[in-house]
Amino acid sequence: MTSGEFRTDDGCRIFWQTAGDRDLPALLLANSLGTNLTMWDDQIAAWSKHRFVIRYDMRGHGRSDVTPIGFGIERLGADALAVLDHLGIQQCDFVGLSLGGMVGQWLGLSAPARVRHLVLANTSAYMGPPESWDSRIALVKSSGMAAIASAVVERWFTPEFQARSAEPQRILGMLLDTDPIGYTAACAAIRDMDQRGSVGAISLPTLVIGGSRDPATPPDQATFLANAIQHAQLRMLDTAHLSNIEMPNEFGRLVDDFITEN
Repeated sequence: MTSGEFRTDDGCRIFWQTAGDRDLPALLLANSLGTNLTMWDDQIAAWSKHRFVIRYDMRGHGRSDVTPIGFGIERLGADALAVLDHLGIQQCDFVGLSLGGMVGQWLGLSAPARVRHLVLANTSAYMGPPESWDSRIALVKSSGMAAIASAVVERWFTPEFQARSAEPQRILGMLLDTDPIGYTAACAAIRDMDQRGSVGAISLPTLVIGGSRDPATPPDQATFLANAIQHAQLRMLDTAHLSNIEMPNEFGRLVDDFITEN
């Protein structure tokens, strides 16, 4: 496994990590809001046998910089392309979950030549109303990440998974370690995003993965994406929001099968 960092055109330092043979097809992974690249730990061993796996911390998350000014989904999309450029990768398969899936939608619309297959997991083209994001932003700014942590984790995992697994506690630590400035900037980017009218123009082979018990991006939002995107496939898992963590093997196989079959 190799890791490193670079600076984007606006000076933001982005931390990245790779696994697998560089000569294999590239697979780029994008994390969710409030997590970091280690959210993909359970998938790396299997995926890196057949792919050059690239993961990175989105700006404001993990070991990447927290920038002093706000940004939108288009900036996060440009960061994803910058990771590819930095590593000399012309084209990749892409898997993004939640916020990462919103970045994936942008890539499918704005840089389709750089993506072979698109996997959009537990995500949405629009997450309103804006007032709910404004409330969350205000709470984090006034009281820190601990003020929202428990409620967020409740939405991320089913009660059964929380009872039997230590993973929710690991992810809770990840959330608490997220810089409040980076987190609230990403919240504002989600608040201001609306790709509902444009995702129909995505023509890449696309897999939409939803969680049948996901309260953050409910099944109807996964269905909307699958219906809007040309020839998209929809697969549902019996999970809440972080489906790749709650059902890691099943999630990994869905991605493997989709890319192989297409």
